[in-house]
Amino acid sequence: MGSGKSKTGSYKLAKSTNKLYPDSFMYNLLARYPQYFDSIVRKKKEMRVQVIYTEINRSKKGKAKFTDHFFNHNAGEYFYPASTIKLPIAVLALQRLNELNISGVDKNTIMLTGAEGDDQTLVNNDPSAADGRPTISHYIKKILLVSDNDASNRLYEFLGQEYINNTLHKMGYKNIQIIHRLNISLSEEQNRHTNPVAFYDSAGKMIYEKKGEISSLVYQQRNIKLGKGYFKNGELINEPFDFSAKNLLPLYDLHLIVRSIIFPESVPENQRFNLTEDDYKFLRNYMSMMPFESASPVYNPDEYWDTYVKFLYYGSEKGTAAPSIRIFNKVGDAYGFLIDAAYFVDLKNNIEFMLSAVIYCNSDGIFNDDKYDYDSVGLPFMKNLGRVIYDYELNRKKKYNPGLSLLMNKDKLKNK
Repeated sequence: MGSGKSKTGSYKLAKSTNKLYPDSFMYNLLARYPQYFDSIVRKKKEMRVQVIYTEINRSKKGKAKFTDHFFNHNAGEYFYPASTIKLPIAVLALQRLNELNISGVDKNTIMLTGAEGDDQTLVNNDPSAADGRPTISHYIKKILLVSDNDASNRLYEFLGQEYINNTLHKMGYKNIQIIHRLNISLSEEQNRHTNPVAFYDSAGKMIYEKKGEISSLVYQQRNIKLGKGYFKNGELINEPFDFSAKNLLPLYDLHLIVRSIIFPESVPENQRFNLTEDDYKFLRNYMSMMPFESASPVYNPDEYWDTYVKFLYYGSEKGTAAPSIRIFNKVGDAYGFLIDAAYFVDLKNNIEFMLSAVIYCNSDGIFNDDKYDYDSVGLPFMKNLGRVIYDYELNRKKKYNPGLSLLMNKDKLKNK
């Protein structure tokens, strides 16, 4: 990464093995729908839009082959990843349990969070759990079902800043920086400090304790300033907003993390997470589940509708989800950035593909004013993009049927 250009918000990437080239396919496809994409294509730089579509073809034996297509992809252009950082955090929490390999400590074991200092908060119970017990599995459910911020922060604290970043970097995701909690105002130093946590059996006996940590992680420096102003304590500051110490998760890395969860054998061995088959099933299940399908936690459908956090294909729609379509995804929205990374399956029509996108919805260039163009620009773009790719897949000739019903039954991913 290194030093960057503050005016454009671009930064220097670490060396990557991914060779990404301009792709006429996506430009031509979007050009066929000027009613949806004309203004966005014209303003692609201003709106910092990026799209990655992966076509999946199966061999006679069912092995998947992937072909990536890109629109305006620029791995060096910064966007705020918002809640998408919760996906690698959730996956790493399961991996860390496997590495600890402590008898009685798993994703369903009670995990209590302590506090050291006024800036930290403790957790002794979870009212959203049927039995009131805070567990890693319940936190992951809340992350994947409704993108719960507190649940993600608790897993960030369980893992620690150094473990999260060093592990991802060793796996080849060298440009990811997950360096702060979400939705709470803490300094860079406070985010280096993570709470103590302890695991207990059902009788209340402590099985494992992890002390509070202070990260000594050395961040690669960035210089990323965007927009023309921002609000702070109710006052407008007329200067660009500084994202230099904010989380960083490039779109292609996010896209690959989704792929590694759905198709672990398709990524290089060093990029596969250390998960059990049960871990993969658990993640896939809750990535595709909708809030109304969850027995625990239970969600109010007025607040969390059927297609909540399914931006691609549904946008802001609050109607009933298509029964044959399952979307395994993680979204994010903050500071005017809207992101979704997804694997789509249509059981009825034997369709599968991957689609990830980001768009910047902040036409006035002011941050923290709660005046973002999500409803008028971002969510319609996401909905239209998902449906255009879906329609293309619906009419695309495939040599071999992917046999998705068998795969879905194997992973027990149908509605429950």
